[in-house]
Amino acid sequence: MDYLIVEDEYHAAKRLRSLIEKNSIGAHCLAVIDSVEDAVIWFNDNTPPDLAFFDIQLADGLSFKIFQEVRVDVPVIFTTAFDEYALKAFKTNSVDYLLKPIDEKELVSAIDKYKRHFGNGYASPESSVIAMLMQKLNTPEYMKRFLIKQGSALTYIPVEDIAYFCSRDGLTFLVTQSNHKHNIDYTMEQVEELIDPALFFRINRKVIASVQAVSQISSYFNSRLKLTLVPGYTEDAIVSREKVKKFKHWMRG
Repeated sequence: MDYLIVEDEYHAAKRLRSLIEKNSIGAHCLAVIDSVEDAVIWFNDNTPPDLAFFDIQLADGLSFKIFQEVRVDVPVIFTTAFDEYALKAFKTNSVDYLLKPIDEKELVSAIDKYKRHFGNGYASPESSVIAMLMQKLNTPEYMKRFLIKQGSALTYIPVEDIAYFCSRDGLTFLVTQSNHKHNIDYTMEQVEELIDPALFFRINRKVIASVQAVSQISSYFNSRLKLTLVPGYTEDAIVSREKVKKFKHWMRG
């Protein structure tokens, strides 16, 4: 079995090669390649291997790009630190994956699967599947819940239960739809990075509001907007003139 490794971490590639050759008699490594660019060149210039191992995240991009640049009619076992849910589509396209750190037994199982199922040739995954996975892996993962302290205990608040975040006296708070206020260990800037911008909008430096929290929108002088936020927000929530257009677009969804 001739195989190829596409992996930009030296020690990971070395360990993978060692495990493959330990568990597959006669296995021969044709090359270890560390970038999308070099992999495309290699496939253009060489006879395809029997099997390839692709790390998903390479220094110059996702290894899925290789399929878009060159024909890869080779069974591929992906090695990745990504959550497995993002790769399940490849199961239905007869491609396996291994989660890092690679478990030796799982590697053996994947190679056995290759030997059982790919003796009669292989067709690369459809371009639509590749595009879907690239989009999936490039999509940011936003916070789904915030951990908060209640006395000596810890609990969590799902983001869909949060009306808005606000800051006061250097502290950051989240306020729930049921008007419970909790201090959280994040700055407003950190919160803005952690939450889905489709669900929350940074009104000003003091407030990040959900759509459900906006109960009334009024015109305000200097082409600004004044918002009434619920529950229980008593200060003026002013949208600056520079943010008005973006805010209206966000409200329209």
